[in-house]
Amino acid sequence: MSGTRRIGLLGGTFDPIHIGHLRAAVEVVEYLKLDELRLIPSARPPHRDHPQTAPEHRLRMVQLAVAGIEGISVDDRELRRERPSYTVETLESLRTELGEDVQLMLLLGWDAFCGLPGWYRWEELLKLCHVLVLQRPDANTEAPEELRNLVAARSVSDPLTMTGAAGQLSFIWQTPLEISATRIRECRQAGRSIRFLTPDAVLNYIQAQGLYPAISN
Repeated sequence: MSGTRRIGLLGGTFDPIHIGHLRAAVEVVEYLKLDELRLIPSARPPHRDHPQTAPEHRLRMVQLAVAGIEGISVDDRELRRERPSYTVETLESLRTELGEDVQLMLLLGWDAFCGLPGWYRWEELLKLCHVLVLQRPDANTEAPEELRNLVAARSVSDPLTMTGAAGQLSFIWQTPLEISATRIRECRQAGRSIRFLTPDAVLNYIQAQGLYPAISN
């Protein structure tokens, strides 16, 4: 697989994007020596509550957050889709665009990975990509039974040894940062500062657009 392009994919509502997302992205790019990592904002995620903020605002915040960060880009294909954002369809679209030889690595947090059996056509994901689970040292839940055979059959201990364009599963430890989009929204709505939880460019955009306004008692 020498010379094969390696592209990471990290999806989410990014409502808003924060330094936890960015730190995870940078760590994976550096560790796996990815050619590119694409952040993919979702429009209407079928497994989560609808985002509070309009797609154009969330896209702009992600663009501002990654500006100037080498190796990280933004892919807006899910926002251009007029239906729920199904990961398997996004992967099919990327395969059509990028070809069959590119290594696609789908990044999932531990909670998202454990929820895979509820995803649309989830059994087909590994036909289209490798799965890289971002695991925190404090994760203490076990994978559901439906995934245990998959882990046993497809996992490799070192993500650097993944071969082929798709089909394998591995885990990578992440720096635990106690930051979430929910916490940021709650801080804004309570009138508290969110500085240093998200990049300054995103903070300035949130303030300029009046996003996540304070809730009056």
